Amino acid sequence: MAVYKFIQEKKFPIFFHLVALMILASFFFVSDLKTPLDNKNRTIVIEVHKGTSFSKIMDILSEENLIGNRLAFYAFARLKDAPRNIRAGEYVLSSSMPPSLIIDKLIRGEVKGYRIPFPEGMTYRQIASTLAEQGLVKEKKFLKLCTDREFIASLNIQSASLEGYLFPDTYILTKSMDEKEIIALMVNRFRKQITPEIIMSAAERGLDLNQLLTMASLIEKEARIKEEMPKISAVFYNRLKSSMRLQSDPTAVYGLDNFMGPITRDHLKLNSPYNTYRISGLPPGPIANPGMDSIRAALEPAAVDYLYFVSRNDGSHQFSSTLALHNHAVREYRLKRQEEIQKD
Repeated sequence: MAVYKFIQEKKFPIFFHLVALMILASFFFVSDLKTPLDNKNRTIVIEVHKGTSFSKIMDILSEENLIGNRLAFYAFARLKDAPRNIRAGEYVLSSSMPPSLIIDKLIRGEVKGYRIPFPEGMTYRQIASTLAEQGLVKEKKFLKLCTDREFIASLNIQSASLEGYLFPDTYILTKSMDEKEIIALMVNRFRKQITPEIIMSAAERGLDLNQLLTMASLIEKEARIKEEMPKISAVFYNRLKSSMRLQSDPTAVYGLDNFMGPITRDHLKLNSPYNTYRISGLPPGPIANPGMDSIRAALEPAAVDYLYFVSRNDGSHQFSSTLALHNHAVREYRLKRQEEIQKD
């Protein structure tokens, strides 16, 4: 202000008055942009939806007391072409951030990421539920897309559903992604793992990709120990060769709403196209999304003559080549289980 007062007293031409005013305005303009409104370092999460106008974004920032001088903020944003380059999503901001840094963060699209692990053996229904719990998808829409023939075909997949094609892995997802983008990300991760060599190896066994994934999903749901996967794979192949039903318990309950276990004798009697106690051969499609270990096991079964396996109640299985040996093992481990329950 002393500079401007000096100019007035010396009666400089109006041009100099205007220059002085512009200098002062620029000073306050920059000062507003470089100075946070609140130094308490509060963490504030704002969400920018797709199609949100820049005016609405400024409203949100003003309501959170992150910006004060809207004119200065808007002018600076226009200089950086921010209104056209802000990515939708959640932004984690701090009340101690000056408005200039807030604009930079918005332009860079530094949206909040959610680290979501999907373990092997999850079904697409479980994946949808997990994502919905995090607020990342609408569960019904996700489920519908997983059985939408037109959408599935657009992903170059020949299947009635996306079960088996949503690769189990850990993903970093944002709220700017919609259901289709998340599904496409998981399918693309799947395609990177399923090489032409894998597809050729499956063909040599007489399996197309869907059949390979179906076999792998049965192995995934039955196995608890990686080292047993090739043996379980061998049991299923040996039963197919012997024209025996696969009799895999998890197939009997596939698709049941809100199933929490355990699997009972009544479940094994259910009339389902997936229930391998009632149908011969493989189910019509995968019953889960298998990982690479189970896929490899489906391609490389162990060289054994086993036809049966039963749980030892510790995650491992007892394998048998004859029904007599299997029945003996069933009685043995059932008795042990009853003894353990009585001790508890």
